[in-house]
Amino acid sequence: MTTDHDALPVEEAVRAVRTSSRRKQVLDAAVQVMQRTGFHQMSMQALADEAGVSVGLIYKYFGGKEEILLATIVSILDTFRDQIEPAMEAAGDDPVERLAGIRRYIEIVDENLDATVLTYRESRTLDTAGRARIKELEVETSAPLRSALDDGISAGIMEPIDVDLMVFDILLLAHGWALKHWHFGSIYTLDDYIRLQTRLVLNTTLKAERRGEYAHFLR
Repeated sequence: MTTDHDALPVEEAVRAVRTSSRRKQVLDAAVQVMQRTGFHQMSMQALADEAGVSVGLIYKYFGGKEEILLATIVSILDTFRDQIEPAMEAAGDDPVERLAGIRRYIEIVDENLDATVLTYRESRTLDTAGRARIKELEVETSAPLRSALDDGISAGIMEPIDVDLMVFDILLLAHGWALKHWHFGSIYTLDDYIRLQTRLVLNTTLKAERRGEYAHFLR
């Protein structure tokens, strides 16, 4: 027998799923509209038409265009943060195997090409608080890369490189698949791009005498 007390959590869960689905629907539409018109020219009516909802429903979930832009960028960064660390941890304790988890990073970029480009193009439009939030998420996203590099250096496998600089070089290599997809997409498959960029990173970071141990990445 189901009591009113039991039904309440179920109803709340259903509402939460519906809200999450509606928000994603609007954010996905926002990416498409902003790709065509830019943030400043995007109208709420155009967004509503793209999403297949009413303007009123959009305002039910978002306070305005600026909030939609921030939510769109945060959504893609959340995806990186939530998926990169598990992918790298699944590789085990070897810091080189973990660092090769940049494969998943580039795969996520490929799954979100328009949103990744939008993050670069429109993030400067955000207010101070919004930009601070984006910077915070970028640091969180890059933490597993930093950890793998630090561990590789400590273990004597990698050269004592500037970890901060290397981390952001890796992020730029990953984002480059979206930012220059018009060029790279016509030359390489996604797998080729990942393989070549992974080889570049490991040839840069690995000590020469340790490269033979990771020939499967360096071919």
